[in-house]
Order: sequence, then C-alpha cells, then structure tokens
Amino acid sequence: MRERTRLDKQIGDVKNITQQLADNIELIELGEAENDNDIIKEAETELKTIKNIAEKLQLTALLSGEADDCDAYLEVNAGAGGTEACDWASMLLRMYTRWADQHGYKTTLLSKNDGDEAGIKSATIKIEGDQAYGWLKSENGVHRLVRISPFDSNAKRHTSFTSVAVSPVIDDTIEVEIDEKDLKIDTFRSSGAGGQHVNTTDSAVRITHHPTGIVVACQTERSQHQNRANAMDMLRARIYERELQRREDEKMAAHGEKTDIGWGHQIRSYVLQPYQMIKDLRTGVENTNSQAVLDGDIDDFLEASLASKLD
Repeated sequence: MRERTRLDKQIGDVKNITQQLADNIELIELGEAENDNDIIKEAETELKTIKNIAEKLQLTALLSGEADDCDAYLEVNAGAGGTEACDWASMLLRMYTRWADQHGYKTTLLSKNDGDEAGIKSATIKIEGDQAYGWLKSENGVHRLVRISPFDSNAKRHTSFTSVAVSPVIDDTIEVEIDEKDLKIDTFRSSGAGGQHVNTTDSAVRITHHPTGIVVACQTERSQHQNRANAMDMLRARIYERELQRREDEKMAAHGEKTDIGWGHQIRSYVLQPYQMIKDLRTGVENTNSQAVLDGDIDDFLEASLASKLD
C-alpha cells in the first residue's frame, strides 16, 4: 500500500504538470491571436513555476535505488575535538531531527551515549517516512565545524569533527546472513533518563560484528530481548548498506564515503567564525544562513547531491 500510494502520487504529479503545460500553451496561443499581452505574461509566469516543479520531480525520480524507499537509521559519532566534538555531534543530531520534523517524518531515539561534560559521544535515531533513506544517504561522511568554542575561556577558534552514517531499514524480504559465531554481544546498564527499571538493570545491548567491525547498540526499550532485536535489525541494515555502498563504488558513483573522522575526509564544512558559511565540498553548494541550516534547512544540499547524478 505504501508503494502504491507513492506511485499514485508520482503519476498524478506528472498528469497534473502535463495538463497545466497544455493549458498555458493554449493561453499563450489565445493571447497571441487576440494581442493580449497580459494573458501571455500570466501564462509565461505559470510556465516558469511548472518548470521548477518539473525539476523537483526529476530529482525525486532519481530516488530509484534498491533501498531508496526505505526508512533510515542515522548514526552520529563525535570525532576529533573532545567536548567540543561531543557538542557538535548533538548539534548535528538536532539538525537531522529538525529536518525530519519539517518533512513530516517520525524519529525514534534508539541509543545515545552522553559526553563527559556536554553533548553526546554517539547516538542513533530511526527516521520513518517516504524515501527517508534515499534523501539522507548522501549525508554519509564527516562533517567539520569551525567556531569559537563556548567551552574555551580564552575564546579561541576550534575545529571539530563528527561522522554521520546512514543505513536503510530493511524488512524480511531482504535476506542478510549473519553467523552468530561472528557476533560479540554485550549487555550494560542504560544511561540517562528512562526510569527506575531501565537504569537499574542490564537491559541495554551492544553487538559487535567481527568480520566488518560494525558496532551497534540499543538501550531505549525496557526489555533486553527487545533491545537485542532492535540492535540485530540495525546490524542487518548496516551490513546491507555496506553492500549497497560497495556496488555504488563499483559504478564510480559513491557519495559521502565513510573514512577517518578527521582532517581531509569531510564532506561538508560548517564555519561559524570568523564568518558564516556552510559549504558542501562535493557539490560546491554554499549557504551563509548557518542558523537555518542547523535548524534543519538542508534540502539544498540533499537536492544537489541527487542532481549531481544527472551530470
């Protein structure tokens, strides 16, 4: 039903544009026949609007990858920069949560590891909505922040890094084989808010997949079994995403390659001092309204990543 709804909408959008195009061409012909420049100008303005809508639909049509229709797991990990990097990781998590809210997507916090002084060391959220993975998959990579640190009494500029990993939420129709012998499963006590039961029992689960080095964790459920099931779903998604990325690499079309969390590997730079500039280092898209970007206005960057596939 979800796929049918999406297809119905896409077909309806194309039919609507086709009809509007025909109507406005007819208006222009009518205006020329009657020498009515007002009608012609009005129709030409409408044609420009139709052109913009068509360009948006063209980008949406590019979301045709194997897993693009899926929901998404999004994980942030603080890198170089200590407390400053932990704060930066929490800012990025807020940015993606705001973006999801603005698009009517549902977000669920699956795990969070708080920083020693501020921010978070790592966190994973599940984003549920139409083509969530397709839109967010290009966010894979390292995000660099430059600003005057609020944690530095000398008010010096600091550079910090946070990595973002996005993987698709997959269902039972996609088989991912995982050998239990390759897994290391640890249980631990959840941290942060969660009530007496969550904080006093070893209900949180961390799974390490030795062949790939992938580590996933879940601590939001009261039951250890539920947390383990969620963590296994996340592990299957990460392994599947790695396979999708390998295929993309083979096609020379990989976006947001995951590498070390540090200098020389960032996909986007967020400069807040001494000037305001957010720049995507892959597409060259820039935005000087840094506050809007950090409040979730990242559509220009996501659309540019998709549009680069047309080149």
